[in-house]
Amino acid sequence: MKKSAVVALHIAFWVCYLILIFVIIGMLYGREESVDEARIQRAFEAILMFALLPSILSFYSFYLFIFPKFFQQKRFIETAMYGTLVAVLSAGVGYLLLREFYGELCTDSSEDNEAVGALIFMSLVTEISGVIALMMKGFITWFEELKLREELTKKNHETELALIKSQLDPHFLFNTINNIDVLILKDADKASDYLNKLSDIMRFMLYETKSDEISLQRELEYIEKYIQLQRIRTANANYIQLQVEGNLSGHLIAPMLFIPFIENAVKHATNKKVNNAVDIHIKIETNGIWFECKNSFNPLDNRPKKDGGLGNELIQKRLNLLYPERHSLKVVKNENQYHVSLRIDHG
Repeated sequence: MKKSAVVALHIAFWVCYLILIFVIIGMLYGREESVDEARIQRAFEAILMFALLPSILSFYSFYLFIFPKFFQQKRFIETAMYGTLVAVLSAGVGYLLLREFYGELCTDSSEDNEAVGALIFMSLVTEISGVIALMMKGFITWFEELKLREELTKKNHETELALIKSQLDPHFLFNTINNIDVLILKDADKASDYLNKLSDIMRFMLYETKSDEISLQRELEYIEKYIQLQRIRTANANYIQLQVEGNLSGHLIAPMLFIPFIENAVKHATNKKVNNAVDIHIKIETNGIWFECKNSFNPLDNRPKKDGGLGNELIQKRLNLLYPERHSLKVVKNENQYHVSLRIDHG
């Protein structure tokens, strides 16, 4: 929701609150034959001190603290406890200020029954203000999540098409098929195995990427097959290294989240005769998943790079939509190495 719309909601609520105060004052003094303007002004100021200020304190305490910390996390018992505490404290602040600045409006017996009654009444008012704050914040959050889901669906569709285009480019397919064709004469069984891997990759990209999430195990199986197909394009099979640490079971992840980085690393690694020209490390921890991809390159190589692959801007947009405030992406380019570090927090 736009900030202007949120501000308008807040303004509308407080305008209605002030109108209610005017209505109450009109009901109290509207029937009097002689109107004492000074008295009405003092009463209005006192009501603002006793009603408006505590309600503001309660409203924004519920809005900014209680909602995100407790209510949004479905911790309803803590919400009720802290909400009641905030309402009573806000009412107490209003009553103390009223006594300090408008003591003549308080009766002499305000220390006992009337004081307790006033505090209870004001606590109910501030509690109601807090509940309205929860409702307003809940509506705004729901609306923002609804818009985010719509945008995510649209972006996922666009990203899916971009990913398929970037991975199924003719250069990759033709080279892989030609390599398999050459391998058929040398080792038919091995060529058949690679052909099955290529078929699995195409099936994965065309069908399984439609899901919002897949198992991390399935994602890594795809990455391993992609790397194996890349290795047959060079005599040095050790130029790509993949290391996985941690327990894969039970973890879900967006499909093809890591492959754009790997594809870019393979594409830009200029010397495939060097071991570990592309070094990939995936670590699964209790609180998140770490992905690191490094590729060495020759800074003096001025050959034009092939088109294709996802740009960093599109990758960053997808991460922002899929894992808002739950990811960290760092890209560092040194003299002869490109280093990508991505962390996905569990939640």
